[in-house]
Amino acid sequence: MPVNEEMKEQPGKYHAPALEKGLDILEYLAFEGRPLSQTDIAAGINKNPNEIYRMLVCLEQRGYLLRDEISGKYRQTLKLFHLSHRHSPIDEVRRAARYPMDDLAEKIKQSCHLSVLYQDKLIVIAQTRSPEPIALSIEEGSLFPVMLTASGRVLLSFMDEYERLEFLKRNDLFVSYPVSRQQKFLTGLRDIKTKGYYITDSDLATGVVDISVPIRNGLDAIASLTVSILSIQFEKSLSYDDIVEIVRQAADNISSNLGFTNL
Repeated sequence: MPVNEEMKEQPGKYHAPALEKGLDILEYLAFEGRPLSQTDIAAGINKNPNEIYRMLVCLEQRGYLLRDEISGKYRQTLKLFHLSHRHSPIDEVRRAARYPMDDLAEKIKQSCHLSVLYQDKLIVIAQTRSPEPIALSIEEGSLFPVMLTASGRVLLSFMDEYERLEFLKRNDLFVSYPVSRQQKFLTGLRDIKTKGYYITDSDLATGVVDISVPIRNGLDAIASLTVSILSIQFEKSLSYDDIVEIVRQAADNISSNLGFTNL
């Protein structure tokens, strides 16, 4: 059977302008996180306000946007959130992690969060706050640079070597490093995998120590469980080694709840 010539075309050749405008609008509103006027949205996505009028009307009619009757500004509804969570494997991980994370936070009196890789970034998919009056909160849905987080480094360390190198080739920060620093970073990842956990001062917040362990399916890591310790709240009755063991047990419980067996 002859091959259809259209099937041989390179991906990305075909465009759907109307769809692309609609997606641009949704992504821009999500990025801004606040209600915006038609003019503001148009400027944000480099379009003429008249170009996006029909898109806005359609998205409003389909329930993706809500237009304020007084200000005329648009904001996103929860429809995308609802759709993305209907049959997401992330939900299964979150359910499996709920009680182990609650128990972990209660035992060590510190907040903890669960993260996975998403589009070359780290995304927090669940958190449990410390029961203490003052608690560190890492909001669900937050995105962070992979290389600057303990969670990200743990996930990188358990990647297949080829997959890890391909990932780092796309990472602007890693590429900007001199070769000597790149090698040092890779050596650090091998050390993390050997130990099975990572303790470090946070690169993103002063006065915070992160302890991160993988959620594993055998030799692979599907997520990372991290305790972010506020130094002013550190419970002296527990050493970092004590906390590592408690976090590891919680991670093993999550893996077990998912039906995974670690090697």
